[in-house]
Amino acid sequence: MSSTNLHRTLQILLAFDGSEHSLAAIKLLSDLPLKGQSKVTMVGVLLPRESSNHAVMESALEQAEKMLGESGLDARSEMLLGNPAEKIIEFAESAQPDLIVAGAKGLRHTLGIFLGGVAQQIVEYAQQPVLVVRAPYRGIKRLLLVTDGSPSSQTAIDYLAGARHSQDSQQCEQFPLPAGVKIYVMNVLPPLPSPEMLARTWPIGPDMLPPMPLDKQAETEWLQEEEKRGKALLSQTVEYLSNCARITATPVLLRGDAATEIIQYIREEEIDLIIAGSRGLSEVRGWLLGSVSRKLVHYASCSVLVVKEKHG
Repeated sequence: MSSTNLHRTLQILLAFDGSEHSLAAIKLLSDLPLKGQSKVTMVGVLLPRESSNHAVMESALEQAEKMLGESGLDARSEMLLGNPAEKIIEFAESAQPDLIVAGAKGLRHTLGIFLGGVAQQIVEYAQQPVLVVRAPYRGIKRLLLVTDGSPSSQTAIDYLAGARHSQDSQQCEQFPLPAGVKIYVMNVLPPLPSPEMLARTWPIGPDMLPPMPLDKQAETEWLQEEEKRGKALLSQTVEYLSNCARITATPVLLRGDAATEIIQYIREEEIDLIIAGSRGLSEVRGWLLGSVSRKLVHYASCSVLVVKEKHG
């Protein structure tokens, strides 16, 4: 990525509870080249039965505010009483931040669960982009952007690239990322159909299943055409990022179960951050979060930014 990239101003809502993961979120935000007008509002929420911990939460918020301030960020904090997820979502509906940031697990998470209940509800029901940060945080060096050609994927691409900041400019104000981040753009082709898969999905039952076609040439041509479409989608996305925001990205084309392939790639390539839309091409209309996005948020070993389509 070029040092001449234009970074946009962000109004950020940080859900903070003093946990290891929310402290990791502070470190991540401190690494972002946020513009001078950017602001971080930290919100700590206490359950009514925990109101006696007011002084502890207030102290934690003050320390976090100091940490952000030392990084040159304009930060303030608020403390609320109620259900944490509900209060964070209500606050976001009122403040309309550009980004909500939450730690993957809170202080009260259950051992062995990849995602805490508060973060899960925020990413499911908030209308704004949600960045779920996982500890330990080791910086953002490798970023993976996932696309399947859906409107939701394009929303995520646009969020990374940014809107054009003036009619006279061909450059966008992109999401602020540390210098030197290596960006990959991935498309996952669907897995090859098998007799077992057809038997499970055939509408009149496996006993009436027609024989699998044996035309290997037709199958090869079909696979080649599918691969061609995947490469074209990646090429278009890479070109868009380059032309709009001067972002250099490397295309990655895989085949298989989308969530499985993405999660495996994240582990093997040591990806630090993944950006994805909230729903893919095959998602049911009306679902708040698609199955692939949900699996990424729950099981990816890195931080995940989910960008939702705007409606209305």
